[in-house]
Amino acid sequence: MDDAVDQRLRVLQVGCGGISHRWLDALRETADVEIVGFVDLDIERARASARRCGSRAPAGRDLRAVLGHARPDVVFDCTVPEARRDVTIAALEAGCHVFCEKPMADTLGSARAMLAAAEAHGRTLAVMQNRRFDPSIRALREFLAGGHIGRVTTLHADFFLAPHFGGFRESMEHVLLRDMAIHTFDSARFLAGEQPRTAFGTSWNPEGSWYAHGASAAVTFELTGGVVFTYRGSWCAEGLATPWESQWRIVGTGGSVLWDGSESLRCEVVSGSGGLLSTHRAVPTPALRRSDPAQWHAAAIHAFLRAVRSGLTPETVGTDNIHSLAMVFAACESADTHRRVEVASMLSGA
Repeated sequence: MDDAVDQRLRVLQVGCGGISHRWLDALRETADVEIVGFVDLDIERARASARRCGSRAPAGRDLRAVLGHARPDVVFDCTVPEARRDVTIAALEAGCHVFCEKPMADTLGSARAMLAAAEAHGRTLAVMQNRRFDPSIRALREFLAGGHIGRVTTLHADFFLAPHFGGFRESMEHVLLRDMAIHTFDSARFLAGEQPRTAFGTSWNPEGSWYAHGASAAVTFELTGGVVFTYRGSWCAEGLATPWESQWRIVGTGGSVLWDGSESLRCEVVSGSGGLLSTHRAVPTPALRRSDPAQWHAAAIHAFLRAVRSGLTPETVGTDNIHSLAMVFAACESADTHRRVEVASMLSGA
């Protein structure tokens, strides 16, 4: 057998809905990967994915049966969150590494069980947080790490859009927090380099909302290092939309940064003090490069596959990503109970 072919990673696609197309498209030009199967409860959808990829790999409904005969190295899990625990644990038990869509699971209990299975079987479980691979947010993180505004103390993110999805989202509880906010929460952790400690927030459904529950939210998080992160958002805010990546104000001990979530990055730092208000000067910022979000998916997938090959830890490994998931559930619990919630208790299941 040809050595190059023999060294290819064998990938099984589980869940063949619309989002899986971005995953599979990322593999089209990846010579060292072989797709060895497609699994979906809707067998026709699995077969359609195979045809779309020009693959002769088998399609099936029974995950364990396909795992048995396809013998994949890696499973891509694009199932709905409610199915993710069973799919992921079955794949880990079969000796596969797993890369799953966000959120990692529908409950923190399921996420903890998935991580325990990954540890028990010595395999990697990572989560698709594609926005970490947006060139703009990576450039912003590098700029902050350069100390231009001193030590970061506060992050504020605004997210206001009005998507008319239809379907399951319109009946979800805490729809904004549970289905979308994890992207912004994970970005805050990424930019600050800190972990969540507490959450205090509210969620509501404004008049005119076409969602059943929780289309708007406001949450304040205390992070480690004394950093505070505030989130304001809505999925039924018509007009003056923010980007999907939110609009950000980041405050440091010596200045502030504004990022519009797209290509505009501005920074001012203290140039003189002693009066009622300090004086400030603009600081040159890096030019931001926007790219197709599909490329962020591809970059995340390729980074995961490199990590699997090298034995290194992926950037979005589940043991780290569970902190972003815990922020979501802590925010929901706070909204329900009107109390400040300790994120550590959410992580431990206490």
